[in-house]
Amino acid sequence: MNEPSAGLPAALGKPATRALDAAGYRTVTDLHGVSEQQLLALHAIGPRAIEILREHGAELAP
Repeated sequence: MNEPSAGLPAALGKPATRALDAAGYRTVTDLHGVSEQQLLALHAIGPRAIEILREHGAELAP
């Protein structure tokens, strides 16, 4: 299995990082403009993960 990208915040934890990586989001910049609802639909992504991503500069759509 491939290791998740190092371009996402380590604070997310491995399950959330793997879910984002599998969906094609490998850096915080990749998430710009993505809606919170799209991310919340991914396994292992919850409100805390959204908060962490925003704290690390992700410009998510509401």
